[in-house]
Amino acid sequence: MKLTSDIALELIENFRNKMEDTRWIDHSICVGNSAGKIAKSLGLDRDKAKTLGYIHDIGKGIGEFKEHVMNGYKYIKELGYDDEYANICLTHSYLNNDVNCTAGGFPKDIPFRTDFIKAHEYTIYEKIINLCDLMCTNVNMTLEKRLVDIMLRKGVHENTVYHIKEAQKLKKEFDKMLGFNVYKLFPDVLEN
Repeated sequence: MKLTSDIALELIENFRNKMEDTRWIDHSICVGNSAGKIAKSLGLDRDKAKTLGYIHDIGKGIGEFKEHVMNGYKYIKELGYDDEYANICLTHSYLNNDVNCTAGGFPKDIPFRTDFIKAHEYTIYEKIINLCDLMCTNVNMTLEKRLVDIMLRKGVHENTVYHIKEAQKLKKEFDKMLGFNVYKLFPDVLEN
């Protein structure tokens, strides 16, 4: 079953009055809107990019934040949406098909997740969400500023330098695809 950005936005907004900490909802909206801008500039489906951005962290509305990747994947599957929507819940936190290329240290071993990430071929939309997830809180910011934000909250770990280098490579990949610095799409980056 297909999902639209309007329905995706409703899905995450349904959690707003049920939780104490809803910063993830504002972050998800920023990721979705940012992904839509990048997709449009690349001639891709803007609504699809927005949709995936809106739901990427939906698992934070279900259970422990630490388990949001698996919780989101299962939740979207249970709702009956197509795999690409559930998959974004898994892929958004891991760069390069490597479960260890993530913020916050090495994740606990979940064989399904590890095998999925290793075998899955990331779509251009998943890569856009990877990038936007690393450029948004509730506002757009530079990749570097966001990575510092993440380190301040999650600490510095054995895999932090690896993650930072791969995140920078991802941004350069999009700069090359676009033919200009991705920040040009987000004038507010200079303001914050």
